[in-house]
Amino acid sequence: MTFQFSVLASGSTGNAFYIGTDKEKILVDAGLSGKEMTRLFEEVDIDPGQLSKILVTHEHSDHIKGLGIFARKYNLPIYANEKTWKAMENSIGKITTDQKFLFNMEETKTFGDIDVESFAVSHDAADPMFYAFHHNGKKVALVTDLGYVSERIKKTVEGADALIFEANHDVEMLRMGRYPWSVKRRILGDSGHVSNEDCALALKDIIDDKTKRIYLAHLSKDNNMKELARMSVEHGLNDYGFSVGDHISLHDTDPKVPTPLYDVG
Repeated sequence: MTFQFSVLASGSTGNAFYIGTDKEKILVDAGLSGKEMTRLFEEVDIDPGQLSKILVTHEHSDHIKGLGIFARKYNLPIYANEKTWKAMENSIGKITTDQKFLFNMEETKTFGDIDVESFAVSHDAADPMFYAFHHNGKKVALVTDLGYVSERIKKTVEGADALIFEANHDVEMLRMGRYPWSVKRRILGDSGHVSNEDCALALKDIIDDKTKRIYLAHLSKDNNMKELARMSVEHGLNDYGFSVGDHISLHDTDPKVPTPLYDVG
């Protein structure tokens, strides 16, 4: 039985994540145009017509840009919490009642043979939440768009076989960069985004013997680089006693190029 995922797109310009089994195929967020979303699925050789639903994390445009178009094209049900529905309804066009579903915060729903656990994150959106996916004793957790990693989040996602985890910015690049101070303060704040260093700091409390793969996600286009993020997180984890490369592998994500489908088993 397969349990596969691909980080279809990740970054400050657009985000989408696919996870599925033979029975259930889920898209999380559709933060690129409908045309781009279709292209991403083509690149990982998945027919979007076989998707069963879309889950939404929050209403920021880099997560819902193509949501309405994509859901209408493939007649897909959309799941989001109540505040997120209200915050995004003017941005996604007309969605019929039979496509609208509630997925509450801190709830676990069973979709086919996948159990999906939602959890709150600290981010400047209406009611942002992310997800951990469980299938046949395997676990994949998606954690981005958060200013800090709470103990509750750590407990929810610890022991995941694979983690898609935010490494948004290098603090020095951000401080020295061209953004106005108000934006810098937002990113650095408790409702902003996790830095490379804080990513490693959080991961040390989350990784266990089951954890094999970590995907560094939601990198800032202006305040980070793949090589820098990977190096910073690897050095941090090595300092905390984790041997990156032996037991754990680090992987890049990209705003336009999907990661190869990975079968968690």
